Amino acid sequence: MSAAARDVTAVAVAQGASTRPLEGRRAYLAMKRTLDVLTALLIIIAFIPVALIVSLAIVIDSGWPIFYRGDRIGRGTRTFSVFKFRSMRADADPSVHAEYLRALLLGRAEGREGVFKVPDDPRITRVGSFLRKSSLDELPQLINVLRGEMSLVGPRPEVPYALADYEPWMYRRFDVLPGITGLWQVRGRGLIGVRGMLQLDVEYAEECDLAVDLEILVKTLPAVLRGTGAA
Repeated sequence: MSAAARDVTAVAVAQGASTRPLEGRRAYLAMKRTLDVLTALLIIIAFIPVALIVSLAIVIDSGWPIFYRGDRIGRGTRTFSVFKFRSMRADADPSVHAEYLRALLLGRAEGREGVFKVPDDPRITRVGSFLRKSSLDELPQLINVLRGEMSLVGPRPEVPYALADYEPWMYRRFDVLPGITGLWQVRGRGLIGVRGMLQLDVEYAEECDLAVDLEILVKTLPAVLRGTGAA
């Protein structure tokens, strides 16, 4: 574990986060893992042509690299590298998002026209804008699912710098694996404020079971096709 990861875990434990696995849920976790692996493999195979087209579009639009790889906080506050199709300029400054996220967490900023995203974000490329609205930028996260770092359904993967402004109750979301989709996806995406999204993440961590996961998966496709709150 890197020094940064150890620091994050130490802070989380001090704030009251649980780094223990769910107890008494072995059957559910086994079924969830099986669903994750089988579904991820099927989607990867089915979307190979789409992935090739997306990769070519990114290179033509803004050059290399094709993929974005960044640190995220997962289950038990462990740090892992998340994979996405690159939707921002290669030299994008992460401090733009860090400052906006902190302002939202501290209640110092509000959404613009009901959308809680960095307004007029100059870092997003032309192809990247389409990828985000269609959620195609998240396809490579299926690799994270196969590696056991993420699930199909769960809380959003969190950026490490957000933890500096976390309140104790927010750490409950780290009791489960982060997901490609979740309650936040089917209930409004970017139309929900950061604190509201964290509340949904905690709600999922407390109530998750296979029926909830399947319901979220079924509702995800219509939510993505509507594009509500995407940016």
